[in-house]
Amino acid sequence: MTSHVDADAAPTEKFLLYQREIAERLNSRNLRTHRYALYEQSLIQKSHFIRLNGVVHHYHDSHPDAPADMPTIILIHGWDCWWMWWHEVIAHLNQSGVRTIAYDLKGHGWSDEGTDYSLHALSLDLHALVQHLGLKRYHIAAFSLGSFVALNYAQQFEHEIGSLTFFNFGIFPNSAQLEKVIPTVIPFIFDKFLRKIKVWWLIYAYARLTLARNHTTKENILVGVNSLRFISGKAIRETAKALAKREVTESLPKQIANLSIPVLLVAGKGDQVVRWKHTKALYEYAKRGRFELIKKCGHLITLELPQKTAELILSQIKLASSPSEVTLLGSEKTKSC
Repeated sequence: MTSHVDADAAPTEKFLLYQREIAERLNSRNLRTHRYALYEQSLIQKSHFIRLNGVVHHYHDSHPDAPADMPTIILIHGWDCWWMWWHEVIAHLNQSGVRTIAYDLKGHGWSDEGTDYSLHALSLDLHALVQHLGLKRYHIAAFSLGSFVALNYAQQFEHEIGSLTFFNFGIFPNSAQLEKVIPTVIPFIFDKFLRKIKVWWLIYAYARLTLARNHTTKENILVGVNSLRFISGKAIRETAKALAKREVTESLPKQIANLSIPVLLVAGKGDQVVRWKHTKALYEYAKRGRFELIKKCGHLITLELPQKTAELILSQIKLASSPSEVTLLGSEKTKSC
């Protein structure tokens, strides 16, 4: 696997637009709007831009000058999402002394559009970012599409990874018919329908009916709205096409079985996108796996339950660095909460 990194790049137009919008909200007389704008302004102080394999990518690094002994985790967002889906999780992890690096996949969030959205290409981008940051040992947490990328990446770079944590990810029942239908139907729903909705509470209603099982704030709903706003139509179509390939979905059990590092798979009992039984089925292939079932949770765990998300990630980091880790993984593999 070879990748190419250029020097730091200028911010993308999408970022500059959002930066201007933050400046406008800072002038708002609405106290809640003003306070959240201050919070967003503090977040973007840690934003960086780098050209990875020819495409400008955005990443947020909580501690660029972190000491060598500070645990580091790379956070990879899901399909049709962006790095901000992790923003509350990042706060909890930082408070616990963990360096977080959350980046936008190409075509998503504040990263520019690319041409190749295969899992191999997305893994190359991750490898280029790791090289740029000079990381030697790190953990990875991912959800949805990000889990596909992380698992693909780990096939070659397992020796660098301390642990993996996957949310809302599992075996995907597939067929020749689904392989053809998914790249057409799913992009249509997101690109032609949801992206047309401009009223935030309608998006909230859709999310509560189909994706979430817990209340979240208006600001977090707007995080989801901005996911739809910033992702390119090409990224929606091409990533759906890449994930729908039977060769991809059918390889997941083997890829999990190949790994010797600790792997935690977390499922929401109310997840209608990735059924918890499919997550548990994938976990059964892991040599050193744990399975966590959250009873009241849907598909949007990072926004639904950010503190719980951070706690699970922290438990995996600690478990991976514990001398008794092998024993623990062998004796306590399944848990429901």
